[in-house]
Amino acid sequence: MKKGMILSLLALWFLSGSALQAQQIKKLPEPQKTGGAPVMKVLSERHSSREFADKTLSDQMMSNLLWAAFGINRPESGKRTAPSSHNVQDIQLYAVTAEGAWRYLPEQHTLRQVNSKDVRAAMGKQEFVKDAGVNLVYVSDFSKYSGDDQQLKQQAAATHCGFIGQNVYLFCASEGLNTVFRGWIDKAKIAEVLNLSEDQHVMYSQSVGLPK
Repeated sequence: MKKGMILSLLALWFLSGSALQAQQIKKLPEPQKTGGAPVMKVLSERHSSREFADKTLSDQMMSNLLWAAFGINRPESGKRTAPSSHNVQDIQLYAVTAEGAWRYLPEQHTLRQVNSKDVRAAMGKQEFVKDAGVNLVYVSDFSKYSGDDQQLKQQAAATHCGFIGQNVYLFCASEGLNTVFRGWIDKAKIAEVLNLSEDQHVMYSQSVGLPK
């Protein structure tokens, strides 16, 4: 076998291995749906914070966070903890941690890896972004909408992100975590890092983590 062909096969094997690694599935613990602070208390303590300890959230905390954000709270219908217009459920939630970038799959309550590197710094233009335990990225799948009015799609998707972002704020207030909802991001760069399709549009990001 010629040297060039051997090198080509080795390169193909390496790329295939990387692709498989990037498709790793992580099963999350069952979310804890009881407890937490009273609603009026978390509303009074809800706030934005831009200071984070560079520490990873536990699997249980990540499970609770993602379920609170946009998990399924009515299994019989598949409906979520946040509403969406006509129940289109266009928002796809990505979690970017020191262990890589993951897409949340609410039906199985699992995470599917889409990038195996620590790409937190690419999730925003502020310095603190790279230290947050997790940067949530809100992506809208425009193919879920009927019609071709892009402005209406943007408006609905932004509203859906607001609902989810507030869920995250209230969860963080209850759990003593810091968070901030962010729009100052490089959407094209994030789309590249997360390997998004043309129908998937980056809307916002939200940093979550332990206080510094």
